Amino acid sequence: MLRVGLTGGIGSGKSTVARLLEERGATIIDADKLAREVLEPGTDGLAEVVQAFGDDVLNADGTLNRAALAAKAFATEEARQTLNGITHPRIGQLTAERMAAADGIVVHDIPLLVERDLAAAYHLVIVVHADAQTRLHRLVTSRGMAEDDARNRIAAQATEEQRRAAADVWLDNSGEVPDVTGLWDRLVRFEENVRTRTYASGQPVVVPYDETWPAQAARVARRIALAAGGRHVEHIGSTSVPGLAAKDVLDFQLAVEDMETADGLREVLAQAGFPYVGPYEDTPRGENGGWDKRLHAGADPGRRVNLHLRVEGAANWRWAVDFRDWLRHDARAREEYENVKLELSQRFAGHDSGFAYGDAKEPFMVAAVERIKAYRGGQAS
Repeated sequence: MLRVGLTGGIGSGKSTVARLLEERGATIIDADKLAREVLEPGTDGLAEVVQAFGDDVLNADGTLNRAALAAKAFATEEARQTLNGITHPRIGQLTAERMAAADGIVVHDIPLLVERDLAAAYHLVIVVHADAQTRLHRLVTSRGMAEDDARNRIAAQATEEQRRAAADVWLDNSGEVPDVTGLWDRLVRFEENVRTRTYASGQPVVVPYDETWPAQAARVARRIALAAGGRHVEHIGSTSVPGLAAKDVLDFQLAVEDMETADGLREVLAQAGFPYVGPYEDTPRGENGGWDKRLHAGADPGRRVNLHLRVEGAANWRWAVDFRDWLRHDARAREEYENVKLELSQRFAGHDSGFAYGDAKEPFMVAAVERIKAYRGGQAS
């Protein structure tokens, strides 16, 4: 399946986006609905809530008075954590059961995705945004909340900055309902690629440096590390060099103990959205041995990724880091490399992949070997 996390602050309108995606064919797992299930009359969850917050959180018929519970639970951080400790494990169990029974595009509508640091567990995270004043107005007028209660709930949730850091897709719902047509097309292709173990490719077009590349790379690196059991991930390649024009492709290298370990990670990485491309040997750069790798690539058509599995500390691992750090340090080298890339991008504009483009960079790379040795020597001294 394709696991999509959908989140946003209370009153942002994420349920509207969930409905639009469901109409197009997505399976929706709604965390709020599951939260109600675990607190239905007769459940252990409701009994524990009553014990923690008192009988006055119940209606006369024994059902939960949600407004009364909210007034208590969101009044202090300690109370909020108490409620979360009761509900979250139970919601997690139900979520796992529903996920296991689903396939295709599965959208997990979860308000606290950012607060609980869950973004890396999804192939893609969608954040629905509305400014705080709009959210407050919606909560008071549409849901009938007391203004103080609404303000407390908004304040208890993640900030806009925190949500932006987690968002692969940012949908502004402050005014008109966002158009999800393009997003849905991306999800359909993404799901097909994950299912068929196909990676997203494209022409080698060099674009100006994008200030969002580091944040995008941080999100992808966390997904890779989670899938690979916490192994070390490095953002390398041109997109890791501030100010350098580059193909809009994020390159990473994943640390492995040996190539047998790399082969053992093949399936979990494919399930996480990084299918296997093949075994390769990097072009040796002045050192003997240690140039084998396994290559994976991203399945997301909206965010192309190359993932190189290399033995940590091997010659090719060190070269990738040294080349990146040299370009970061040497403005002249960075300018030269950018000019080479722009010229080759135009020359190979009609090619469907970047392999010929990469081969044509070889003269610059050969000349860089001695320059990087000099750079390393300078750093050591």
